[in-house]
Amino acid sequence: MIRFDSDYIEGCIPEILNALNNTNDEQTVGYGEDEHCAKAKALIKKAIANKDSEVYFLCGGTQANVTIISSILKAHQGAICADSGHINTHESGAIEACGYKCLTIPSSDGKIYANEIEKMINDHFDSEVAPHMVQPGIIYISFPTENGTIYSKKELTNISKVARKYNIPLFIDGARLGYGLASPHNDLTIKDLAKLCDVFYIGGTKVGALFGEAVVITNKAYQKDFKYHIKQHGGMLAKGRLLGIQFEELFKNDKYMEISKHCIDMATYLSKGFKAKGYKFKYEAETNQLFPIISKKKIAELKKNFSFQYWESYDENSDVVRFVTSFMTKKENIDSLINAL
Repeated sequence: MIRFDSDYIEGCIPEILNALNNTNDEQTVGYGEDEHCAKAKALIKKAIANKDSEVYFLCGGTQANVTIISSILKAHQGAICADSGHINTHESGAIEACGYKCLTIPSSDGKIYANEIEKMINDHFDSEVAPHMVQPGIIYISFPTENGTIYSKKELTNISKVARKYNIPLFIDGARLGYGLASPHNDLTIKDLAKLCDVFYIGGTKVGALFGEAVVITNKAYQKDFKYHIKQHGGMLAKGRLLGIQFEELFKNDKYMEISKHCIDMATYLSKGFKAKGYKFKYEAETNQLFPIISKKKIAELKKNFSFQYWESYDENSDVVRFVTSFMTKKENIDSLINAL
């Protein structure tokens, strides 16, 4: 079985395994206060060109989302997001379980736009019954989105302007950040992204690490006491160096972007293969998540040798499915899939 389910189905880049093995006998302090975490944080701050930011390491994306959002929101506030946003659809109500509400905006491509966000904010504060309603308290977007699409620099700049106009923090979920930055459709740098938002995280679990996300808080107002929230949400890893070592390796010699480019190259190659066989896509193929429309008969045939994810029904004869490439995807496996199409 050749798997295209997601980008976390393999382990990690070999440099991380080697580094973990080579440091296995080291004795370090715990809870992320070790020298490896310090070096990783320095490398990340250099990459984003922001010395005043603070970097924190957490184990996974949902944990990062919940910890960040609950550290910022007040009890009467909620998170603005796309209706397809990860916090609204694939986190088992984690935000709601902490007492907060997802304030959703309908989206056909996974993105939400500045004018839609501003309208939601104004609709709330202009309402006579505003105190009876959940107040918008944070703007959540992901880069790339759940549909594999990405924000342009202009789109993100416009959202950032709205966030700052109303003093509502902008949080960017970067579980697949490397793949968004490596996309040929992208015109943003990681430095741009850091300037335009208040907090974001650099995904490791799906981009070369065994596990882990690097939370970067650029707005000092949200740095205070964040470690308390990490601890409260079970995210303060005693052996914190395991996270530091991984991000130390990912951000050495631009490795993070190197492996991200490989993933995108493989996605582009697969996308061309689908198109050459006459397949169309539900969403534009901008990153490593591809959403071809395939007949149900052909899907059943492909499932004998390939693993991929059902996404949604398209019509009575066809479905939209998701194929995902990763930092370790092999060209020969894509060739096998293309031949089977």
